[in-house]
Amino acid sequence: MILERLERLPVGSFHYKLLVVTGLGWLFDSMDTGIISFVLPVLAKEWDLSAAQVGWIGSVGLIGMALGAVLAGTIADKLGRKNVFAATVILYSVSTGMCAVAWNYESLLFFRFLVGFGLGGELPVAATLMSEYAPSHLRGRFIVLLESFWGVGWLVAALISYVIIPKFGWQVAFIIGALPALYVFAIRLHMPESIRYLISNKKIDEAKRIILDLEVKLGVESKPFDKELSALELGSEKTAKPQFSSLWSEQFRVRTIMLWLTWFGIVYSYYGIFMWLPSIVYAQGLEVVKTFEYVLIMTTAQLPGYFAAAWLVDKIGRRYTLASFLLMSGVCSYFFGNAETATSLLMWGAAMSFFNLGAWGVIYTYTPELYPTSIRALGSGWAAGFGRIGGMLAPMLVGVLLANGFGIEIIFVMFASVFAIISVIVLALGIESKQKSLEQIELGG
Repeated sequence: MILERLERLPVGSFHYKLLVVTGLGWLFDSMDTGIISFVLPVLAKEWDLSAAQVGWIGSVGLIGMALGAVLAGTIADKLGRKNVFAATVILYSVSTGMCAVAWNYESLLFFRFLVGFGLGGELPVAATLMSEYAPSHLRGRFIVLLESFWGVGWLVAALISYVIIPKFGWQVAFIIGALPALYVFAIRLHMPESIRYLISNKKIDEAKRIILDLEVKLGVESKPFDKELSALELGSEKTAKPQFSSLWSEQFRVRTIMLWLTWFGIVYSYYGIFMWLPSIVYAQGLEVVKTFEYVLIMTTAQLPGYFAAAWLVDKIGRRYTLASFLLMSGVCSYFFGNAETATSLLMWGAAMSFFNLGAWGVIYTYTPELYPTSIRALGSGWAAGFGRIGGMLAPMLVGVLLANGFGIEIIFVMFASVFAIISVIVLALGIESKQKSLEQIELGG
């Protein structure tokens, strides 16, 4: 009865407020990732860093993200989505501020690890919370729109870097990145705990109170609850235990394999490309200010990519949208790596951003849908955490390849191949989850 009333709630101010509150966390995460990407070319010159050292600065944050995703996902299934979300926002905000006072290469690596830990923990928990409140028929659209805040964060990072770094230095950019710590107060005031989490953890009275409050806020006729839970809710509680082995049970094994491989490929390619993007553009002979302008234009293309994916994901479905966007990301990345003029570099870079970030929106929609409430954050965290291994490897590998004389063309053939492979994996192993309640998907519907 509780979940049935949750599903019947009309889309209104509550859903959009939740989207904005969780989306701002996403924006701040992205802003931090973007800032370090733009800082790297300047820092490499100022500190006389090698390509391998620059690669490590990018990769150490991904090590933190992997650990953060796994641990935060596990804890969120035990302590709740809301508390873990707030804690991770504080961690990465404070750690970003500490990067501004880094006194040498080693201290910066340490602070970047902590930033990554907080950032990696926040993303899957936020997506889980939003998916558990969004109505079934619009859930895909809401999660992709949540992910679109990542593109806005990159734009903010590009603007900060374009305006601040040339005039005031890279330290000020990190200080600005510490401001999201203040945002935790908004989280505490405006974000409710997940109703599905509360039911799964036998906190029935609290779940009922939230539903009654939402019905009043959304203008729905409210009535007292029956004492008994519905069969659907009881079934949801018994489907899986909150432990790692559940991810590899017969019911979820294929889903886990598909998600882990897809996450690995998409994170590997994204961070391998975008962590080096300003440096790659700079290597074309453009001065730093011009580099920021070019990357800003490429980043802007992310937003229509998200909006296109948000429309398609509830029309043609998660599986086909994700597979097609991944394949097109591969095509565009190949031509970007082989661009011979500034114009073609800009054009293919924008197209690559369009499809790649659209694919990110879909994978964040798809992942939490494929697990039941009791292991939803756990499953999402482990998938994202395994993917971060790819993110650790790629920036370092690009640095090593460049240092050993491999050209940009060869490196982007590698990324294009990875995109094509995971596109096939999604088509071969994925199931469709559009227009279904989370409980229907859980039962294999």
